[in-house]
Amino acid sequence: MSSVLFDTPGPKAIVRYRWIGAATVLVVAGILAFVVFRFIETGQFTASKWKLFTFPRVWEQILQATGATLSAFAVAAVCSVVLGLVLAIGRLSDHKIISVPFTIFIEFFRAVPVLILMMLMYYGLPPLGFTFVTPFVAVAIALTLYNGAVFSEIFRAGIESLPKGQGEAAYAIGLRKSAVLRLILFPQAIRAMLPVIIAQLVVALKDTALGFLITYQELLYLAKQFGSQALYGSPIIPSIIVMGSIYIVLCLILSGVAKIVEVRTRRSPRTPKEQAVTEDTTTKILGIQAGNQSSGASI
Repeated sequence: MSSVLFDTPGPKAIVRYRWIGAATVLVVAGILAFVVFRFIETGQFTASKWKLFTFPRVWEQILQATGATLSAFAVAAVCSVVLGLVLAIGRLSDHKIISVPFTIFIEFFRAVPVLILMMLMYYGLPPLGFTFVTPFVAVAIALTLYNGAVFSEIFRAGIESLPKGQGEAAYAIGLRKSAVLRLILFPQAIRAMLPVIIAQLVVALKDTALGFLITYQELLYLAKQFGSQALYGSPIIPSIIVMGSIYIVLCLILSGVAKIVEVRTRRSPRTPKEQAVTEDTTTKILGIQAGNQSSGASI
């Protein structure tokens, strides 16, 4: 058995792949062992380095920083998805007076790094009179603009990847473009794009760490603050390990939720009904087209 891109390996190839896999595991294990050895040798696992994390007040601050990270992510995630839908609809417009400005907006904010957007929001807007820009607002707006532009391209690519017959069949029965997008194209595209959407949300969650450069008190800001405590031996490595572990847990939770949503969507009882509706609609359209052709032939 073979496919277009990969032939089923034979006995020699299987042995070779096993040796390559074992060598890779040994190399990765060796690198991890060397890192742990250096941590032990430099005293990163001593009690004095970790004493800071034995105080309840420290964990209260960690919880507050985690809440700040999640709040910025939640606002940015919701707003960026909504903005992405609006931008995708604008770019898919048949009128160039609408599609061209939306395209310029999308390409501009996709090209500008998130950190520069945060610094522009926090340091550039207040001198212009926008005094409401706090670190939280700057982080949320920057993440919304960047991820909204990325989401718009994800949505557009997902819609354009669908068979053209889906839209043509809807137009043939008299639906407008807004109804075609809302009722037919977007529901199918979102199911197909769900893994990519979740992956971009994970990126947005990790990008909240850039807010520490504009004094937003999230997890990385707190890690830097704890790491500079000379009284406890400047535990920068333990602080990074703790905060990094929290980021990993948050990303795993988000990925788990996405997996559950994806599985439930695929097993949704609405799917067979939607397929039946689509097939019935296609049959009606073919019947109308056949009737029109027969009418034209008789004339």
